[in-house]
Amino acid sequence: MASYTLGAIERRFAELIWSKEPITSGELVNLAAEELGWKKSTTYTVIRRFVERGLFQNQEGIVTSLVSQEEFCSQQSKQFVEENFGGSLPQFIAAFTARQKLSKKEIEELQQMIAEHKDSKG
Repeated sequence: MASYTLGAIERRFAELIWSKEPITSGELVNLAAEELGWKKSTTYTVIRRFVERGLFQNQEGIVTSLVSQEEFCSQQSKQFVEENFGGSLPQFIAAFTARQKLSKKEIEELQQMIAEHKDSKG
């Protein structure tokens, strides 16, 4: 998967698309004006950039995603761990838990994820 980097405002706009898709570009113009204070030209410029990056498509005025929000978040998480912890998930978890202890439920969820991963690698 390609690397997708979005600023905070672009991310909010992408989230609007993901939450409303399929959505017409005209509806997006109205939504972006209401939610982000954008002008029509700004909205169309950002839609074009998203299409060029391969995140979304705009076919006959209907905007839909090519990359789901879940896929995007997964890629962002992986990129964060790679850039900040040398790709080491254990180092990330150690840093995360240094100041914030995991709840019993979180520990159980992590153990379940590890068990499922072990089973799938069988």
